[in-house]
Amino acid sequence: MAGKVFFSVTMSLDGFMAPDAVPVEDVFSPGGQNDPRVQRWMAKWSELQAWVFPLRFFRENLNLGEGGEEGRDNDIARETFERTGASVMGRRMFDAGELAWPEEAPFHTPVFVLTHTGRDPWERPGGTTFRFVDDGIESALDRAREAAGDRDVRIAGGAETIQQYLDGGLIDEFSIALAPVLFGTGIRLFDHVDPDRLALDQTRADASSRVTHLTYTVGKR
Repeated sequence: MAGKVFFSVTMSLDGFMAPDAVPVEDVFSPGGQNDPRVQRWMAKWSELQAWVFPLRFFRENLNLGEGGEEGRDNDIARETFERTGASVMGRRMFDAGELAWPEEAPFHTPVFVLTHTGRDPWERPGGTTFRFVDDGIESALDRAREAAGDRDVRIAGGAETIQQYLDGGLIDEFSIALAPVLFGTGIRLFDHVDPDRLALDQTRADASSRVTHLTYTVGKR
C-alpha cells in the first residue's frame, strides 16, 4: 500500500518558514560571512531552528557525536525521518544544501530534485542519491512514490515547491513546528496557495518548551 505525501517544516509565529532570501553562494561562502545581510539571515534562521540543534537525533543524523536532548521534540524528529522513504525538493533548496550538507547527506533515502536542467544522479555516502527531474512535479512525485514503497514521501521544500504540491492537491498531511519567533518579513509558507481549494483538519497537537507541533490532514473543498 502506498504511503502518504506530507511535508514537515518549522514556521515562525507570523507565518514565515525562512528569512528574506539571499543568494546561497553568499550564505555559504567564506567571504559572505562578513556580509551584514548574511549575518542577519543566519541569526534569524538559527533562531527559527533552535529547537532542533540540541536534539539527540539531530546530532546522530549529522554525525556530530553522542549525547543530546531526548523528549517529545526528539521523538517527533526521529518519527519524521523514519516514516520517510523518499523526498522531493526544489532546485534552490538543493543548491543551498549542496554547499552546506556534510559528505554523508542527512536523508539516507532517494531524493528527487525538481529542475529545468538535467544532471546525472549524485550519489552520496550513507544511502542518499539525488536524482534530477525536469518534467514536472507529478513526475517527480511518481518516481518518489515508487522509490518509497510503502513508506511516505516527504516534500522537503522550499516554500515554492511545497506550495505547488499543495495547490495541485497532492499533499495528504502536513506538520508545522510553530516557533515562538517573529520575522516580520521573509518567505511565507502559504503564499500563492489558493485557500478556496483546501480543507484542513487538525489531527494532532504536541507542545514542548520550545515549539508547538501541529499536524493537519488536507482535503479538497
